[in-house]
Amino acid sequence: MGYPDRPGWLRYIQRTPYSDGVLYGSPTIENVGKPTIIEITAYNRRTFETARHNLIINIMSAEDFPLPYQAEFFIKNMNVEEMLASEVLGDFLGAVKNVWQPERLNAINITSALDRGGRVPLPINDMKEGVYVMVGADVPFSSCLREVENPQNQLRCSQEMEPVITCDKKFRTEFNIDWCKISLVDKTKQVSTYQEVIRGEGILPDGGEYKPPSDTLKSRDYYSDFLITLAVPSAVALVLFLILAYIMCCRREGVIQLVHHSAIQKSTKELREMSKNREIAWPLSTLPVFHPVTGEIVPPLHTDSYDNTSMPLMQTQQ
Repeated sequence: MGYPDRPGWLRYIQRTPYSDGVLYGSPTIENVGKPTIIEITAYNRRTFETARHNLIINIMSAEDFPLPYQAEFFIKNMNVEEMLASEVLGDFLGAVKNVWQPERLNAINITSALDRGGRVPLPINDMKEGVYVMVGADVPFSSCLREVENPQNQLRCSQEMEPVITCDKKFRTEFNIDWCKISLVDKTKQVSTYQEVIRGEGILPDGGEYKPPSDTLKSRDYYSDFLITLAVPSAVALVLFLILAYIMCCRREGVIQLVHHSAIQKSTKELREMSKNREIAWPLSTLPVFHPVTGEIVPPLHTDSYDNTSMPLMQTQQ
């Protein structure tokens, strides 16, 4: 209420317009003691009747209930809205409590894998996005959870193989956990890097009296800069234009090509004239042959007065 969007720590998800909408998130220490009012507006799709409801979220400090040992699990076969259901989350916390055996165990944060840079799964085989669930307890981690940190399992994870976890069967019936992505945080061993901020008086040091520029400043003449900006590119363009015009007009190769073509035509014509006057050997089909009955020589079917250049090789039989 009073802001254009939800608080930065609060998320909202609704898969379809007809499915339940889910508000979820984990506030930070800066939000403690500040009541957050969520203004919810809804309307009837048939009658367009509008309704409004205010959801008041009171954020209290968790320092009175410290959970220094925190473990984050990545569940591959769940979406965030499925994990937020009370019965599903209760079953998961029950499985973790059975493995960890703490006195107090709470869910600290639930985040979709898409908010961590994960990819949208393909719409096949009912694939899920995956969800990160961080839980906190008041006792150190169990030996089963510590098995992820041994060198053999670290090597298997680096080779993209499933690590060997003895307590995985207690989760496998309902939750498919990626043990290579589990994160164990022990806040009792973390060294505080907080440095006390020494606050000053909030007054900047005196830098003297401000002196604005004088009104008698000389104006700058930009006429010469304008001429240089236009003259230099124009001169270069003119030189290039003259060079191109000289190449296209004064050094044309069309006349030389026409002369060469005319010489080829003249030579071809001379060769054709010479071919008409040269001596051509008579084809074998036109030489004298013997008569098959009398044995006499049969004269050729042509005379020397015929135009031998137009005579066919084979004469028509009579």
